Amino acid sequence: MDDRTELRGFLLSRRARLRPRDVGLRDDGTVRRVAGLRRDELARLAGVSIAHYTRLEQGRGDSVSDEVLDAVGAALRLSPDELAHLHRVARRPQPCAQVTAAPEVPPSLRYLLESMVLTPALAIGRHTQILGWNRPAAAVFGDFSALPEDRRTLSHLLFTEAGTRALFRTGWEQAAYGHVAHLRVLLGRFRGDAGLAAHLADMRGLSADFARMWAMYPVARARHRVLVLDHPVAGALTLHGELVSLPDAPACCGLDLYAAEPGSASEEALRGLVEP
Repeated sequence: MDDRTELRGFLLSRRARLRPRDVGLRDDGTVRRVAGLRRDELARLAGVSIAHYTRLEQGRGDSVSDEVLDAVGAALRLSPDELAHLHRVARRPQPCAQVTAAPEVPPSLRYLLESMVLTPALAIGRHTQILGWNRPAAAVFGDFSALPEDRRTLSHLLFTEAGTRALFRTGWEQAAYGHVAHLRVLLGRFRGDAGLAAHLADMRGLSADFARMWAMYPVARARHRVLVLDHPVAGALTLHGELVSLPDAPACCGLDLYAAEPGSASEEALRGLVEP
């Protein structure tokens, strides 16, 4: 997937989701040949020439100023995460340090994971590889060591493991869509990363659901999440999740941490699940 294709697809998807009435334009009643706003309407809203916007939508964003990108983002009503993605993919990418060897969890991080006796915690790599985990995480989400190493990722867990779908039940679609949206943030952050590109291609081929969601161009960084799970042993379990970035660890780029509300039934169920 090259940057021009990503930029073009992203802009088309965001233009398609807007209607004239959404942005204060009058609908003249004529049959529209495109979904959403036309190029000339978007250019007018952004205050740029149609030729200028057309070049951007063709993937030629190197010469476009930050001010123009901000104006286009405002006209498209982009979220902060979407606007950041637009800026990243419109620019010529900076060299991305490749991770050639299998990523390893530093001992200090491994000790930290093991010290969290009531907090399910995962060390996550660039393309959501599960590089490390603790006992509570395995108790809640399953035995990661039983997964083949090349399929030990959050993506494979969500989209190819039937047990995970059963665990999430009705919340699976939202969790899966949020995961795909975060992967697109990683695509912008680690442009040119061969492992990430291979992972995305693999997932699009493995899962029709993944391919469907990816084609919608969602962009949203994983932040606070609430998982409502139906655990086969613990029963109903509500966990609050935070993804903590590790900017100085290029191979192991985040910690996924989960906790139950103190004093809740979920905390009691979690305690019963992880304590001997």
